[in-house]
Amino acid sequence: MNREHELTRLAQQWEELTIANDRMFSMVMENNAICRELLRRIFPELAIDRVQRVTVQKQVNTPLDARTVRFDVYIRDDQQRTYIVEMQVANRQNLPYRLRYYLEQVDHSILGPGDNYEKLAGYPTYVIFFCDFDYYGQDRPEYRFEWRSIDQPDLAAGTGQQLVVFNAQASTFHDSIGVAGFLKLMHNQIAVGDPLVEQVTQEMERIKQDPERRRDYMKYELDLMDARSDGMAIGLAEGKKQGKQESIVAAAKMLLGLELSRTVIVKQLMSAYDLSSAEAERYLKRAQG
Repeated sequence: MNREHELTRLAQQWEELTIANDRMFSMVMENNAICRELLRRIFPELAIDRVQRVTVQKQVNTPLDARTVRFDVYIRDDQQRTYIVEMQVANRQNLPYRLRYYLEQVDHSILGPGDNYEKLAGYPTYVIFFCDFDYYGQDRPEYRFEWRSIDQPDLAAGTGQQLVVFNAQASTFHDSIGVAGFLKLMHNQIAVGDPLVEQVTQEMERIKQDPERRRDYMKYELDLMDARSDGMAIGLAEGKKQGKQESIVAAAKMLLGLELSRTVIVKQLMSAYDLSSAEAERYLKRAQG
């Protein structure tokens, strides 16, 4: 890897970042005024007055043998309501299960050893995903879910949890969607006259002009590339050493664990094992199980 070339590429990439980039999204959401306004538009019925705590890239402490999770944005308002807000561009076909696990992890962050379950009653939880894909395939800009009786839908389970999934790929955005301008901004489309959009674009420009932010972003991306490169080399070498079909599947699983795109994984398998595109796709499908 040519370091100078990568630095130039990352500098250009920094200038072109949009709100759909999870790192940029997290930095923008550090602005309490923007954070509060976004939540107010999503939940006008909650009459949110103040945002007391905003933590970006928050990692929840979990048992050593459990999968760790890092929230893009973790928010607590003045009524002890908790909000997890995520930016999700790639459709990894696991959205419902991520939502399920995130809800569990939020409760871990609230309920300490020895606490009574009743404590959770004072901490309603909302998990919000801004997606650049329509996972549920209904062409709706917004999907809201909560626990309700199957036989009597007007009877809520009363868990105090709600899931909200926004779809930036919707063909239309009806008037009741207060974040239509924000969803369009994910595609770099500016909704003129929307105060929230103006706030976000101004904040992104301020962030991009901050040399420390720029340096941190470039270092993070370089470290990530190094880690992926090392992991790829280890995975492919291990697969070659074993020399069996199972080893190719194992290598594919390791590459999937690095969260590389499907295209990159297929190309790596083709190159390492002299496979056709169709063969590499079949091994990848087996790895995804």
